[in-house]
Amino acid sequence: MPADLPPPPDTATSEADLTLEYLLRRMRFKSDFPALSTSIMRVQSLSDSETGSLHILCDEILKDVALTQKLLRVVNTAHYRRAGTDPISTVSRAVSLIGVATVRNLALSLMLLDHMEDKVHAAQLKVEFLRTVMAGTLASEMAHPPRMAEEAFLGALFRNLGRLLVAFYLPEDAEQIRLLTVKRPDNPRPSTIQEASTKVLGVGHDELGAYVGKQWGLPDNLLACMRTPTGGVPSRSLAARPERMWWLASLSDQTAQAMLDHEPGALGDELKNLTARFGSALDLQPNELSDAAGRARKRLTELTHALNMHVPAASPGERLLETYYVDAPNQGQADGPTAAELGLDDSAFGDTTLEPGMPLPTQDAASILTNGIQDITNTLVESFRLNDVLQMILETMLRALDCRRVVFCLRDPRTGQLLGRLALGEGAEEIKDLFKVPLVLQPGVVPDLFSAICLKHADTLIADASASAIANRLPAWFRDRVQAPTFLLLPLVLKRVNQPDVVLGLIYADKGQAGSMAIDERELSLLRTLRNQAVMAFRQATGA
Repeated sequence: MPADLPPPPDTATSEADLTLEYLLRRMRFKSDFPALSTSIMRVQSLSDSETGSLHILCDEILKDVALTQKLLRVVNTAHYRRAGTDPISTVSRAVSLIGVATVRNLALSLMLLDHMEDKVHAAQLKVEFLRTVMAGTLASEMAHPPRMAEEAFLGALFRNLGRLLVAFYLPEDAEQIRLLTVKRPDNPRPSTIQEASTKVLGVGHDELGAYVGKQWGLPDNLLACMRTPTGGVPSRSLAARPERMWWLASLSDQTAQAMLDHEPGALGDELKNLTARFGSALDLQPNELSDAAGRARKRLTELTHALNMHVPAASPGERLLETYYVDAPNQGQADGPTAAELGLDDSAFGDTTLEPGMPLPTQDAASILTNGIQDITNTLVESFRLNDVLQMILETMLRALDCRRVVFCLRDPRTGQLLGRLALGEGAEEIKDLFKVPLVLQPGVVPDLFSAICLKHADTLIADASASAIANRLPAWFRDRVQAPTFLLLPLVLKRVNQPDVVLGLIYADKGQAGSMAIDERELSLLRTLRNQAVMAFRQATGA
């Protein structure tokens, strides 16, 4: 390995290991740290494969209602949404439009934001978050070739993981570190951030970030990005070399800090100095860094609006934003969403301060269903994958009805049964394979409740599954393993000319308390439209 590349994270001394384990134990005592770790591990471990990860990624995001709403707001900003298109209202649609990798990286960023809940030091956390996302955005803007943009974003974002974790979970230590980096009469020679963190914590931010990243199972290429390269910036071009990503993360990190430390009018010279230092290694054009900073500033400003993140005027964090854009959100932005489209009330862009930990505006079931139907309609007029459409339908139902889980069953031509194929929600993957609904019955066999409903093509809501008339008709697999107290069944029926109608599938949704699934006439009509869109998707995909 070349000398200027970071050493692997497992070369720390035993003393440093003890320090790192001590710090990690302190963070584990914070109630939300284990949840953050689990979510990060699950989402980050997904591949960029559109087919292999769409379902798992959506399922993970949908577990968190606030994360889902925030993500949808972000993907509806002008940067992600194409001009003239309808708002994106499902995570599934977002993935199909902008890709698994982009949605995954947005979700990771928002997961970090969601854990900034300690209002005692919320202002400093906000600055750290904005600085971190600015570094990631800068790296993605300068990635070559452009297909490396998402990897560059993630590398620069996680370069700051140790610093973020200290700010989130060890605020007293973070303040000591900050004071050591500030020049004052009693501190005439301030320390670098790495020197200060080593003095206070016993290890640098890099070591802490890499140690936690290894615990989280982050891949080696990402762990390498998280450690500042040693030695001077190479004087040769690093094009097509893996270490280019590491030095790009360094440039992005230093640029984000420069933007935070300097007023916009004084920033130009600093960006020129950084361009001169990193220019040969990263093949930078003369104005490439300043142009990327301008684009990144606009993207970060859109993000703060989408998240209702209030950044006080004249604060350090405001230096990372476009001030004129903050003062006049979406004016002159023909391709940007309106406040109503994003589910925001008019006060969201006024003087009201909305902190990240505060609840987002709620949407009623009918609105979520209507928006989901529009998303699916837009998808059906394009080239689409059938599974993507079915995923959107399940997601829309899960969110609109606040279900515990939803399952889609498809007819198996070999056995004539409806079998569970897709599922979302609590434990849905485990129960999906239990669903086996016979459609061809032997003479004299009394159909169970599921078979009878499907064969009658009857949309049915079971308010209380424990009622004797219902319980006696439930199939054994449902009664013993699924045990849902209330559920909805919507059969999918393909109508054919001069031939018998065919039951194609079944949509199942349940909740955890008897009588809790109330559906009015309008909602039922919209649910039937969703179900009919599934049938339409089958017709288009199969030519039936």
